[in-house]
Amino acid sequence: MNKYSSLHTHTVFCDGEDDVETMCRHAFEKGLVSIGFSAHAPLGKTGLELDWHLKDERLGEYLDEVRAAQRRWKGKIPVYLGLELDYIKGRRSALDMDIRELDLDYIIGSVHYVVPPQGAPFPVDYPFEEMEKNIQASLGGDGEAMMNAYWDAVLEMVNLGGFDIVGHLDLVKKSNGNDRWFDTDSKSYMQRVEEVVRAIAAAGLVVEVNTGGMNRGFLSEAYPSPSILRILRRYKVPVIITADAHRSCDLDGHYVEARQMLCNAGYTSHVFFEGRRDGKPIWHDFAV
Repeated sequence: MNKYSSLHTHTVFCDGEDDVETMCRHAFEKGLVSIGFSAHAPLGKTGLELDWHLKDERLGEYLDEVRAAQRRWKGKIPVYLGLELDYIKGRRSALDMDIRELDLDYIIGSVHYVVPPQGAPFPVDYPFEEMEKNIQASLGGDGEAMMNAYWDAVLEMVNLGGFDIVGHLDLVKKSNGNDRWFDTDSKSYMQRVEEVVRAIAAAGLVVEVNTGGMNRGFLSEAYPSPSILRILRRYKVPVIITADAHRSCDLDGHYVEARQMLCNAGYTSHVFFEGRRDGKPIWHDFAV
C-alpha cells in the first residue's frame, strides 16, 4: 500500500482557497499519513508587498489556528505547523530572528524572487508577459542572467541554512515555455543544477517532489524535472512528495505520477516527516 503525506499546503491565510479545518478533514478522508501547513511567510521588513504572502499582522492568528487543529485532530491525523520561507538576497532568510523565534515544526526554503543589479526583486514564476517585462527592464532582456541569478539565490539559501525542505527546486522553468529564456538541457544549466545539488547533499537537506504545477495546470511534470531527479539520486539526496496544495482536492494531486518519476530516476524510497527531536527533523523512509 502506498503512503503519502502533504506538507506543502496553503490556505486562505495566504493564497489558498480552503481553510485549515477543510484541509485537515480532506487529508484525513484521503487517508494521508499527515498534513502540514506552510503558509507563505510574512515578508517582514523587506519593503515588498505582495498579496500572496501571509500578512505580518495575521501571523499569530495563523499559528493559533494550526495549533488548534493539531489538538482537534490528535489521534486521527498528525498536523504539523510550518512556513514556506522565501529567500530574498539581502532582505529575507530562514535565519531572520522573527522566524527563528517561532516554534515551528518545519520550514520549507524556497526561492521565488531574483534580485537584479538594478531594480526591485521580481518573482520568476509570474506569467510569461510579466516575466518578459521584468527581464527586459531589469536584465536587459538577458534570460540567461535571470536563470543564473535564480540558481545563485538557491545556492545562497542552501549555504545559509535554517530550513528543512528545499521547495520546488527548479521553479525557474515555470515561465520558460519552449525554452524561451534559457535551455534547460544545456550544459551551463545542468552545471548550475549540479552545483546546487552538491550543496544540498552536503547540508543534509530534503528536496520536495512538488506536483503543484501539475495540479494547477501550469506544467506537465513535477518540480524538479526528471533529469534533476536523477542527479539528486546520484548524490543520495532524500526526497518527499508534496502537492503544494492551494485547494483541498489537490492534497494528493498527481502523486501517482510523482511516484513513477521517482522510480524512473532510480529512487527506491521517499521520506515522511515525523516531527522534531533535539531541534532536528525526524524523517522516516517509505518504499516507493
